[in-house]
Amino acid sequence: FYLLDEDSDDEEYVEQSKHNDADEKDDRRRNGNLTRKIERKLTRHNVISRRDNLLLVPSKPDLTSLDEKGSDDTDEIGELSVNNKQDFELSDVLDYVKTGIACIIEDEVTQRFAPEELKSWNLMTRTNKSFKFINLKISCLWIFGWLFRYFILFPARLAFLFYGLALLVFSCLGLTLVPQPDLKRWLYERVALTTFRCLSRCFSAQIDFHNLENRPLCDGICVANHTSPIDVLILSTDRPYSLVGQTHGGLLGLCQRSLSLGAAHIWFQRSEVNDRAAVSRRLREHVQDPDKLPILIFPEGTCVNNTSVMQFKKGSMEVGGVIYPAAIKYDPRFGDAFWNSSRYSMVHYILMMMTSWAVVVDVWYLPPMRIKEGENAIDFANRVKKEIAKKGGLVDLLWDGNLKRHRVKSCWKRAQQQQFSRKIHIKR
Repeated sequence: FYLLDEDSDDEEYVEQSKHNDADEKDDRRRNGNLTRKIERKLTRHNVISRRDNLLLVPSKPDLTSLDEKGSDDTDEIGELSVNNKQDFELSDVLDYVKTGIACIIEDEVTQRFAPEELKSWNLMTRTNKSFKFINLKISCLWIFGWLFRYFILFPARLAFLFYGLALLVFSCLGLTLVPQPDLKRWLYERVALTTFRCLSRCFSAQIDFHNLENRPLCDGICVANHTSPIDVLILSTDRPYSLVGQTHGGLLGLCQRSLSLGAAHIWFQRSEVNDRAAVSRRLREHVQDPDKLPILIFPEGTCVNNTSVMQFKKGSMEVGGVIYPAAIKYDPRFGDAFWNSSRYSMVHYILMMMTSWAVVVDVWYLPPMRIKEGENAIDFANRVKKEIAKKGGLVDLLWDGNLKRHRVKSCWKRAQQQQFSRKIHIKR
């Protein structure tokens, strides 16, 4: 506050002070914008700002990339040393309450299993719910697109599907009559390439492969991010693989049984503990055999909506051999390739893909990677995942994709409780 009088010097002092206050407000506003940008980076593009170090994660997020960009902003909670305890106050729990509410509204797991949001309408989905104004021209355009997709594209694609499945089944049955292993493998490679390229026409797939010099060889394992069952089809149009995955029934089960007649594939049940040990043993034996095709594995273990890469399982990294990473990125403008297995059956999903405009996808082959000396399987899996996410323009997440089916591990909760208890001192 300033006491004004008739002295001109005082008036100049007041005016100068007002200008200084305005400058300080501008500085605070710019600093506030910078802080909000930093918080956005810390929360990995979430709408709600919260502290990541309060989340129940298996390990602390790596924020070194943010520090390298010149950010001096640090976490206020992280500044509390474990050895320097403070008296407990009720306000100490407010950060946890805010983080919990923010996770309920928008968490980093649930939104990865929902269709990717589009910035513009692709003339596919349409609903009049809660609409007050409907444009007649756009409605006519949507009706024309619907008729074109269902009455022109769909019948042609259905013919390709039946032809491709028949070619796959009968060709693999014919391979069982070939006694020589080398000739059988050569024939299977030709059959697999022809069949998968024919099946890719069912979705009008436009596939662009990049960095072909890093194409997987027979001495290792190809690992990629997982969005849909057609990931196998997309990668197999370039070269055949030995597949590893969960046993399915129905249409997908028919394809699995047919492929097993022509080459060595590994199918298992997730619920069977004995199957896990057998799969690890068969993987090691497969990698050590140079005459077999390279293995294709999706270490996430579940389908994600192609916006991020979730935790890689360490099992494929413990097998040995060379790891050939591959990044897959779909263009959602022509159709959503994500398969929500808890909502749609395989047949329903295939029909949805066959009535979309097309499947436009980019595949990047990354340089082969090996485990470093002194590096464990978990660190190696995270390093491979980070490279795939960086190349495909995806968000790198620490979360396990199976959290959509299971609850958070109790050991994570206890670790957070112990960490919080070491920060405070309760007087008795």
